[in-house]
Amino acid sequence: MDLGKLGISRRSVAMTAALVGMVSLAIGAHAALNMRALDAAKAVTAEDANAIAGRPSRIALVIGNGHYPDANAPLTQPINDARALTASLRRDGFDVDVVEDATKDDMTRAIARLKSKIKPDSVVMLFFGGYGVQAGRESYMIPVDATIWKEADVRRDGVSVESVLEAMKEHGACAKLVVLDASRRNPYERRFRTFSHGLAPISMPDNALLLTSATPGQVADDSRGQHSVLVTELLNNLTARESEKAAMAAEAVFNNTRVAISRASDGAQVPAVSSSLLEDVRFGANAGS
Repeated sequence: MDLGKLGISRRSVAMTAALVGMVSLAIGAHAALNMRALDAAKAVTAEDANAIAGRPSRIALVIGNGHYPDANAPLTQPINDARALTASLRRDGFDVDVVEDATKDDMTRAIARLKSKIKPDSVVMLFFGGYGVQAGRESYMIPVDATIWKEADVRRDGVSVESVLEAMKEHGACAKLVVLDASRRNPYERRFRTFSHGLAPISMPDNALLLTSATPGQVADDSRGQHSVLVTELLNNLTARESEKAAMAAEAVFNNTRVAISRASDGAQVPAVSSSLLEDVRFGANAGS
């Protein structure tokens, strides 16, 4: 084609191409900036959201242990429970660290991460689902890699619930919440006892709230459902707060869970609630703390 006849010079064509390229680059840069802004928005954590809302930070460590080599069969409920509870707590503004089938090292590292996040106004929650064993009048959460043949092994390989509560206190947590779904018949105590003793009474620091699946010294049999009885009723109470868009005191949520399980089992399983709370800790929409 004769460009001269069309009144178009090679220089004009080059300038037009350059202009088109610059426009394309500008559009690409604008899109990239938009993507970065979107990524930054997604990166806002629950802790940041709490800060923006002007309420105390809410931190949780959720552990679900199901695959114990010494057990006859895996526990399916603790991992399902951990995942469901994590989702519920995140909707309620908690910054949740969830660990499944945790070894002793996994649990130690997770507790260290938890301690590093605690601030003076923090509401801190611990959930453990799996096997729990008492030894020396203390209750221990059992990692999946524990090797237990005698009571001393429990203290060596287990993680003391009291030690985690004490760490929360030492790091200045405003309120400490603990849910232990660990009062199961386990494969360890039969090795050094004639029967299972469940969990021991747990020493509570100030401003703490504890819910266990059975009273001290008692065990609870697992149900056949996707979730344990304890977590099923706990989730029912937490979900009710979400659907009603209303807040409820954590102590009331725990007590309602205890009563529902006791009634449903005709007293065969009675969870325990212990409280030394001094703060008004609430679950649900617009919770104040």
